[in-house]
Amino acid sequence: MFTGIIEELGSVVALARPGGGDGSDALLTVAGPLAASDARPGDSIAVDGVCLTVTSVTDGTFVAEVMPETLRRSSLGGLRPGAPVNLERALPADGRLGGHVVQGHVDGVATLRARTPGPRWDDLELAAPAALTRYVAEKGSVALSGVSLTVTWVSDDGFGVSLIPTTLAATTLGRLTPGDPVNVEVDVLAKYVERLLAVGAVSGAVPAAEVAR
Repeated sequence: MFTGIIEELGSVVALARPGGGDGSDALLTVAGPLAASDARPGDSIAVDGVCLTVTSVTDGTFVAEVMPETLRRSSLGGLRPGAPVNLERALPADGRLGGHVVQGHVDGVATLRARTPGPRWDDLELAAPAALTRYVAEKGSVALSGVSLTVTWVSDDGFGVSLIPTTLAATTLGRLTPGDPVNVEVDVLAKYVERLLAVGAVSGAVPAAEVAR
């Protein structure tokens, strides 16, 4: 698992499609000296919020396979050489949970609708489908391109976050312009609660109304 605290801004070296065509998987090569420094094949690294498995490491770069499902659910398929990406290594058992519980399982893509600069911060407004916003709560947590953030407001078709100077400088979110895609991972607790309520209501074992109390 991850925490949404970005360790390094890496850069894309290559995105290859071994099978050819948009329906195939991909091999993503990323330059990230810190992330690659202790990486071994089989390790997990979050790239723009997507948990990927390292297949090889060479001289400050690592390669990871990206499945078609991941390409459909995230913005990784649109990466080009030189593009910056947020990197976070998996949390060690004795590490600090500095952000919130992030799995690296991206739920979908939002689009930056607008950004409003403040004296030292930026307010971001994101457009997102109801399938995502149903799990987003005001003052709850959300991961955007792997960055743990607090939701400032939410509606049926979008939500807002505020970025402190450190986030603006140390992550790709500081470079976003209106229309850019953003990987979204909602709070996993919200998804499990919904699933348990639905299953309980159908089976009759746990009436949804009772659990809601």
